[in-house]
Amino acid sequence: MPAEAHSDGASEPQRSSRRFPTLTRDTARPEGGGRAASGEHSAPARQWPLLTVMGGVAVGLLLVALDAFRIGALLIGLSLLAGAALRWALPSVGMLAVRSRFTDLATYGGLGFVIVVLSMMVQPKPWIHIPFLDDIVHFTVR
Repeated sequence: MPAEAHSDGASEPQRSSRRFPTLTRDTARPEGGGRAASGEHSAPARQWPLLTVMGGVAVGLLLVALDAFRIGALLIGLSLLAGAALRWALPSVGMLAVRSRFTDLATYGGLGFVIVVLSMMVQPKPWIHIPFLDDIVHFTVR
């Protein structure tokens, strides 16, 4: 029996195996890249995880622009960590899923952690002090 025809005349190819083909001809959606809400909701509601992270980063950038550098950078880092938590906890996060779950977690989590730590080390009056990082800075910037 031929492949099932769509209304536009195109047919969907039939696969005899569940294995991925040796030669790929298109890009697969990342695992968890489906809608975060059902199709009945508006487009922004379906992409709420991405909009949450982007909103936090936007507010952080606004604070940086308004001379609250430490708080703004901290908010940016925390937004990325929230993105990692959402990517880990939710089965579908929409366009927040870029690569595999592991890659997204490593990227969002790693960048978020580094930005949070660096924002807490900003001079003057750093909130945390990590001695070996001071040594690295003094070695590289003489």
